[in-house]
Amino acid sequence: MIKVGILFSGNSREREIAFAGGRTVYDNLDKSIFEPIPIFIDSHLNFILLDWQYLYKGSIRDFYPPVIALTDSPNAFQIYIESLGILSAAQQEKIILQVGRKVTIDELPNLIDIAFLALHGNFGEDGQLQGLLESLQIPYTGSGIRASAIGMDKSFQKKMMEIGGFANQPVVIIPRASWLTANTKKIFKQVVNDVKYPIVVRPANQGSSIGITIVGEKQGERGFIAAVNKAFFIENIFQKDWSKRSHEERVEYVRHLTDIRESIGLPVDAYCNNATTTIYHPEHLLTFLNENLAFANAVTLYGHLSEQKVVVEGFIQGREFSCVVIQDEDGTPIALPPTEIVKGKEVFDYRAKYLPGLSRKITPIDLPTTQIEAIRNECERLFRFFEFNVYARIDGFINAAGTIFLNDPNTTSGMLPSSFFFHQAAEIGLNPSQFLTYIIRTSLQERIRTVLHKTDNYNRLLQQLSEALKQKKTAKNLKQKVGVIMGGYSYERHISVESGRNIYEKLAGSDKYEPIPIFLSGNAENYTLYKMPITLLFKDNADDIRDKIAHFKKHAVIEKIKKQCSNIIQTFAATDVIFEPQPVGFKQLAKEVDVVFIALHGRPGEDGALQNELEKVGLSYNGSGVSSSAITIDKYQTLQLLKKQGFVVADQLLIYKKDYNGNYSAAIQTIEHQFDYPLIAKPVDDGCSSAVKVIKNQAQLKAYIEGIFRDTTDVPEHILPVLQLKPKEEFPTKPTILIESLITANGAARFMEVTGGLLTHYDKHKLTYEMFEPSEALSAGEVLSLEEKFLAGEGQNITPARFGNTPSNYKAIAEQVKADLQRAAEILQVEGYARIDAFVRIAKNNKAETVIVEVNSLPGMTPATCIFHQAAINGYKPYQFIDEILTFAQARKRK
Repeated sequence: MIKVGILFSGNSREREIAFAGGRTVYDNLDKSIFEPIPIFIDSHLNFILLDWQYLYKGSIRDFYPPVIALTDSPNAFQIYIESLGILSAAQQEKIILQVGRKVTIDELPNLIDIAFLALHGNFGEDGQLQGLLESLQIPYTGSGIRASAIGMDKSFQKKMMEIGGFANQPVVIIPRASWLTANTKKIFKQVVNDVKYPIVVRPANQGSSIGITIVGEKQGERGFIAAVNKAFFIENIFQKDWSKRSHEERVEYVRHLTDIRESIGLPVDAYCNNATTTIYHPEHLLTFLNENLAFANAVTLYGHLSEQKVVVEGFIQGREFSCVVIQDEDGTPIALPPTEIVKGKEVFDYRAKYLPGLSRKITPIDLPTTQIEAIRNECERLFRFFEFNVYARIDGFINAAGTIFLNDPNTTSGMLPSSFFFHQAAEIGLNPSQFLTYIIRTSLQERIRTVLHKTDNYNRLLQQLSEALKQKKTAKNLKQKVGVIMGGYSYERHISVESGRNIYEKLAGSDKYEPIPIFLSGNAENYTLYKMPITLLFKDNADDIRDKIAHFKKHAVIEKIKKQCSNIIQTFAATDVIFEPQPVGFKQLAKEVDVVFIALHGRPGEDGALQNELEKVGLSYNGSGVSSSAITIDKYQTLQLLKKQGFVVADQLLIYKKDYNGNYSAAIQTIEHQFDYPLIAKPVDDGCSSAVKVIKNQAQLKAYIEGIFRDTTDVPEHILPVLQLKPKEEFPTKPTILIESLITANGAARFMEVTGGLLTHYDKHKLTYEMFEPSEALSAGEVLSLEEKFLAGEGQNITPARFGNTPSNYKAIAEQVKADLQRAAEILQVEGYARIDAFVRIAKNNKAETVIVEVNSLPGMTPATCIFHQAAINGYKPYQFIDEILTFAQARKRK
């Protein structure tokens, strides 16, 4: 086995994406060839051999620093380890031991054979880490030292690209020292004279979605100054603004301000009245602002995660694309099909970039073949010009005249499952496992070609890997075939694709199962199943997949690229890879697969209808059976059944569109007669984050009813601000609304929202329940958002929940809660696995009251969902957990 050290996370602003990328690499490495070794690099640049269970946390902040190291935070701020202040080496060591063990630099050569670099920004993409590894004679993936340093510095790139004859917009570089000491009005005049509006302002050494602002003529000098300060991670806070904010608004402002992805982060130097104070923790920052802005006119904050240069350039009116360039066996660069990023008026920010379904990606970009080839040629030319190695992701624009502007070459690409990295590799038939093997083998070849020291060990590794690939090609396939059904037409269809893809990836890396991706397309009246090529599987938008299936056609550019990559495809791709979608009926599906994994959410999938069709053709499947699924999809029916069995549940009322015929005033009157504000409004039969809103007043209630009962596809504009809907946030149409009373502490000493997973087994033909330790869900808003559940680095789940401050107290309370959740599962006849959401009221005597909210019979199975955290405590790695689910499904069929 080749030991692959996955180096991930780091201290950059994109550390959460690096963390999620490291997990993707860990999961997708071919386990028959490689042994993955997770080496987490923290904010202090400690190398940590991470205990595997922490890989599956949703955010770094979920586990590091560990709960035991946290100081009290009345406002529940989430922090990174640097917010604990200056720590001694001994203090850092104590914290590290909670999650793994520290690895010294001189240990690395004995611990790993090759380093797979999944970091972003400083000490990841800038050549520092590459230089360290070369000094240790450890081969690593991607570009070498010089190319990495060039790929990091956008200001240097601009100068070099101009020399290289690449098209460019006028550019002004602003050094930090000049900005802090010079006349900003003078700089502004120079920029407007040289660059013209609209102006793009961005940091020189940050990720492509960090710190960027587009300044129009309307924003003028004030907007320009704010944009440059933002790019330098400087914030001015004025007393006149601070004094108008309520306590809650100040807390949320500080929460946003300390977010490393969207604002300045922590630590900061706070400058006020000619004095500078270094602040590490959000609570301390809030206190500092409250105290100082009571008398001072302003406070200026300077982020320690700073920037030395800001790039100001003209806005390019054109179509945006991203293109991954790889190398053939002989080092020749080959540009994969460029992807167009389709977005609205909003900036392609962190949320749009990484939350499934928010952006649309068209591959290849919808242009004439000659222009697509021109983009590819220019990307290959830049790859050669900067002497990049192995792979690079190059972003750019093409304007109406056909001029190509390349503006952001990256030597490390994001490695989330649907990133451009895997998305474009899928177009030539490589799944993530195969593409990662290609990256490792090509990196070994590149290191052999370029390093100055002896490469005997590198040659041995390359030979070992080549032999393993040959054996894999000739081995007989005895794996069980699993149809993984995803997609659908519910509110959570994009998350379903993310879940299904994750199941596919976990099974694809195993030696037991061969997953076959299946897409469900259609509507409530009629739907069809399609065997899906991996070219579609790695798109992150369910609607794109649906449209591609409906209008599938081969593209000349992709066919050409497949020919150019024939050696790569022959070496790394599966022999039976398909490139076209194929409709498949249930009878045919039963002939082609041994078992089905339903990765759908909402209807169909969680309502029993699909399960009924699978039973008709004798296929076993995951999750609960037909009758139980039909109950748990309905939040009203579920809670009313539990209420009859003695559970405390929220008061409920169903409002039917047909009963009111557009007379929503009557509906409001009915609701207000039975409920006080605030109340909860939600669909009765959709996903757990689908249009769930805390309604505080009549205006919001009217807007909610009007939105859900509308007859149009688009949400009326006047409703968006009333319900505080985010850009591109879907709001479903439904014939029924479920109104519930708001669940509150009701005098409890402690009150929290939890979610508890479970797994079922057969013990001598008797059904048994394995209850997981519940997770505590922390929400930044009033209810958990889609982002907090599924966006990398967003939200926080604490597993296990903080039921008690001592082990005995925890056990006493946790056992009560788990017993309640199990009783609910038994009443509802839940089988296979599930996740139950609830609120828990804990009295001073540790008596717990569990208030069930809903049951998810097919919970989300995205890479970092909390059910994986819970399974890890019980000793299951994600693949092992999925294996248990499938094993139960097949055992149930045999009964």
